Amino acid sequence: MTALRPERESAAGGPVDPLTDPLPDVLAGGHSSPWFRAEQPPQQVQGHDLSAPQPPLADPYAQLPADAYAAPPQDDAYAGHSPYEGGPGWTASPETYPAPEAAEEPYRPVPEAPRDDETMALRAADPARTDEERDETPPATTAAGAEGGRAARRKAAKRNARPGGRRGTGRRRAGTPTPEASGTPGGGDEPPERPRTRVEARRAERARKPSAATVASRAVGELFITIGVLMLLFVTYQLWWTNVRAQQQADGAAHNLQQDWEQGKRKPGAFQAGQGFAILHIPKLDVVVPVASGIDKQRVLDRGMAGHYAEGALKTALPSAKEGNFAVAGHRNTHGEPFRYINRLTPGDPIVVETQDTYYVYEMASILPQTPPSNTAVIDPVPAGSGFTEPGRYLTLTTCTPEFTSTYRMIVWGKMVEERPRSKGKPDALVD
Repeated sequence: MTALRPERESAAGGPVDPLTDPLPDVLAGGHSSPWFRAEQPPQQVQGHDLSAPQPPLADPYAQLPADAYAAPPQDDAYAGHSPYEGGPGWTASPETYPAPEAAEEPYRPVPEAPRDDETMALRAADPARTDEERDETPPATTAAGAEGGRAARRKAAKRNARPGGRRGTGRRRAGTPTPEASGTPGGGDEPPERPRTRVEARRAERARKPSAATVASRAVGELFITIGVLMLLFVTYQLWWTNVRAQQQADGAAHNLQQDWEQGKRKPGAFQAGQGFAILHIPKLDVVVPVASGIDKQRVLDRGMAGHYAEGALKTALPSAKEGNFAVAGHRNTHGEPFRYINRLTPGDPIVVETQDTYYVYEMASILPQTPPSNTAVIDPVPAGSGFTEPGRYLTLTTCTPEFTSTYRMIVWGKMVEERPRSKGKPDALVD
């Protein structure tokens, strides 16, 4: 026997009464611990001698017949069936237990989505639904509500296929989004937009209309464009088409004049205004231009011809006169521009006036680059500023300057050096 534990002793130091002990020993031998194993002689337990050898346990399956696990009888009901799995005569086949599949691809972490440069938010596509999300699927999408979901999708598809997208109408209210643009089934993930009311539709329509300032600015812009196009057409007409047209008219007048000379017409004498009577040659500038009576702008100058000062106070002598100044005017720019380059003439350059019977040859003597239009003394019988001091047979060419303006006049003078009848042939200036 072992000594009593301290907690089993009373406060007076003596043993505790078993009848009053709240922790009595319930095991045989008076030990409270079931793990206590002391060498004690075998005892009788309920009439059994624990020290005597025990007989072996009987086999519960020993009385079963030997063919208990045999295959079931193969009668007509089981004809063609294989032995059940695990029974006698059963062998595993490749169809029953196929070869193991290849190992699944190891898990790879999803790379982080790139950051948005503008909002610094993450951009990523919608990932596949996980098992947890499937478990959280609302009851409407489960098997109980699957049929209702398919019916809703079929109705949405019919609405999308119907013209206008609304039942009983063939049109859609202005501003109402289509199912594809809204969040309806088959149209995306965004919720459907609320249809606009009539007031909202009118406001949106007014907002789309341009304001009065916008309309005015557009009108002014179109006006400027139109004016620019017209100005471009006018410049093209002045600088190109007038020359083409005037050159055609001048060539026709010179041709008609030569034909008249061959037929004995156009005898020297008084000429009507606008009537051609001579041809002016400037070999250095390759100019051949008919000369008509008068300096009328429309009937003479604008038709590409040179005009003889033959009217009123500006009347000058004819080349056939024994003494006097034969003055001629012509355009420097546009309308054939026969005198455009007379500023290139130098003293001694020949200038020839051809008539029906005679060639009058002049030599360039001097030039006045600029003078006011009111200076009519330049066409006097003895022109002022020309360097001539006594009467003679002179030639004066006048034109506008600077180019493309009519602010001033440029004057070129010449002196007759030869009078040659046509019967003797052309002068040397025209032959060379």
